[in-house]
Amino acid sequence: MSTVAPSEVSDAAADALYAREAEAYAAARPASRRLAEEARAHFYGGVPMHWMADWPTPFPLFLKEAEGATLTDADGLRYTDFCLGDTGSMFGHSPAPVARVLAERGARGLTAMLASEDAAAVGRLLAERFGLPVWQVCATATDANRYALRWARAVTGRPVVVVFDGCYHGTVEDAMVRLGPGGETQPRPGLLGQVHDLSRSTRVVPFNDPTALAAALAPGDVAAVLTEPALTNCGMVLPDDGFLDTLRTFTRAAGTLLIVDETHTFSTGPGGYTRTYGLEPDMFVLGKPIAGGLPAAVYGATAEVAARMAEAHARASAAGGHGHSGMGTTLSANPLQLAAMRATLEDVATPAAYSHMIALANRLADGLEAVIARHRQPWTVTRLGARCEFQFRATPPRTGAEAEAAFRPAVERALHLFLLNRGLVITPFHNMTLCSPATTEADVDRLLAAFDDALAQLTTR
Repeated sequence: MSTVAPSEVSDAAADALYAREAEAYAAARPASRRLAEEARAHFYGGVPMHWMADWPTPFPLFLKEAEGATLTDADGLRYTDFCLGDTGSMFGHSPAPVARVLAERGARGLTAMLASEDAAAVGRLLAERFGLPVWQVCATATDANRYALRWARAVTGRPVVVVFDGCYHGTVEDAMVRLGPGGETQPRPGLLGQVHDLSRSTRVVPFNDPTALAAALAPGDVAAVLTEPALTNCGMVLPDDGFLDTLRTFTRAAGTLLIVDETHTFSTGPGGYTRTYGLEPDMFVLGKPIAGGLPAAVYGATAEVAARMAEAHARASAAGGHGHSGMGTTLSANPLQLAAMRATLEDVATPAAYSHMIALANRLADGLEAVIARHRQPWTVTRLGARCEFQFRATPPRTGAEAEAAFRPAVERALHLFLLNRGLVITPFHNMTLCSPATTEADVDRLLAAFDDALAQLTTR
């Protein structure tokens, strides 16, 4: 074992590398520059959804097409994609079975607020795969989480929800919170336009902290705990051994529902983290990849919770509220969504696909660890199924606060842009990578070689 002390990359070295890479980026992409300038006239931030400007690039990159694990930009430059729409295209861009049904379904009606012929099959597939018998379909995981929380409050008669510090459940308001310095619930930094006092209806506790969880549940007013099995958006945080079992025990004892959001942790296996590790949620949420990249999401419930949902709906209907539950939209569960979900569940998200994805992710994680060790960086690599992430700390984080404290914005943006200029894309908001069924060993090895080159430039004195 080497006795040489680690040598942390400096922000100054990262800034210098970023400056060089920014010049190269701009010189090679005149079409993206032109499109960015044109779009700025009518789109806030110069892009149709302002997150698209959050990549660490001098100006936004404009996409021409995407297929499998490959992106092609407006200048004809090609990239191997390890971001995959931040999980939305986890199974590759436009998987052939999904593309076929979209073409077939597109000429036969897109939305009618009626169940389509695929509905019964999709319900059966969801129940078989994830273990909960009753399901609903909506447009996004944000919607699914919001509706699951509404149902939880309706069936329990309780007002409060508990989430974990560092969580991410889309943009559902109840989860846009963080733990304050004194242990209080605070709005997430950057949250705009929120007027409701979130601390009145949400409690935040640290992940992997049974004592804090027990205290949050003690008043008896918590309708649900909403959690990912592993935190994934603040920097990946895996659960301690036994923590999820403790969570399940505590929620049952408190009469609190457990809602598991697997929108990102679906990378774990064909049945998500829930089936891989035998979780027993009362409700289950999955968005992004469930329809192969088409906007769609689902939430499921146990038979007991579904019966309580029916009772709550009946009470509301008796009071004159039929049809106005506040959950669902006219575009939810349209025929296009259901056809794409059926194709994904039957022919895309298969055990064989996961075997390929996870093997490559392990190859990538092992390689990242080797490169980091070779350059003596005090960093760690966290992995979960087809997903892995390098983090700027010596040991895996146990809480969201620890994960966020390890952020190195200057180093991150330099590494991301360096990789992008060499035709490699990783998730812009942190250092997450995904391997898809279309990813190859050669793709992984190219990423590792470029990462090695970047660290060599960052650590040269």
